[in-house]
Amino acid sequence: MKGRGVRKKLTGIVVGDKMDKTIMVLVSRLKKERTYGKYVRSQSKFMVHDPRNTCQVGDKVKIIETRPLSKRKRWQVLEKIDGNVGTS
Repeated sequence: MKGRGVRKKLTGIVVGDKMDKTIMVLVSRLKKERTYGKYVRSQSKFMVHDPRNTCQVGDKVKIIETRPLSKRKRWQVLEKIDGNVGTS
């Protein structure tokens, strides 16, 4: 039997919690630019499934890739790392 494949895990900060059982998570990454070698910060927003509505704006969370749950929701909360990190 073949097990489940390797699923991506990301860490980000909750920037929206207005929806029921769904949060918006902002993930910042530091990438090295290929031509000049400078580091460039890139950001992505993900809709994440939060079944117990425990996360609030400013929380740091770890998310994991999952099957499609709706049109734009393909991630789920794995764990809440820190409470209210603070967003500017």
